[in-house]
Amino acid sequence: MYQLLEILEKNGRLKDEELAVMTGKDPNEIRAKIEAFEKDNIIVGYSALINWEKINTENVTALIEVKVTPQRGEGFDKIAERIYRFPEVNACYLMSGSFDLTVIIVGRTLKEVALFVAERLAPLDSVQSTATHFVLKKYKDQGTIFEDKPKDDREAIFI
Repeated sequence: MYQLLEILEKNGRLKDEELAVMTGKDPNEIRAKIEAFEKDNIIVGYSALINWEKINTENVTALIEVKVTPQRGEGFDKIAERIYRFPEVNACYLMSGSFDLTVIIVGRTLKEVALFVAERLAPLDSVQSTATHFVLKKYKDQGTIFEDKPKDDREAIFI
């Protein structure tokens, strides 16, 4: 049923009957499998991917690199939980490389994001340092291209 999860990840709005045709399974089997995935916390939510630029909102997305001191017996999990519990945080990932956590937030302004980092994130006991990067434009997100430019099929004619 890995195939079912891949299909749902791309489009969570498909009906059981459509999913059944796509997977070659019975619609009742599909419904039961989806309910089991939800119960087992494999499917943890459904959301729409929105191109906010199309409605002229002034949101700012920031990716924040966070270096932390892991806590004894807890590793990175305890500090990560403390960070991802902030309502401003959209995502929090444990990373390999030169920093430990990536925190993604969306704010109304650059100042709002900066204040979150300065007043809420950076002062946490385990946080050693932060580096904030602002998203200037989204071209593709979660596998979806935001604006696919029409292909110019005209041929050049030289005289």
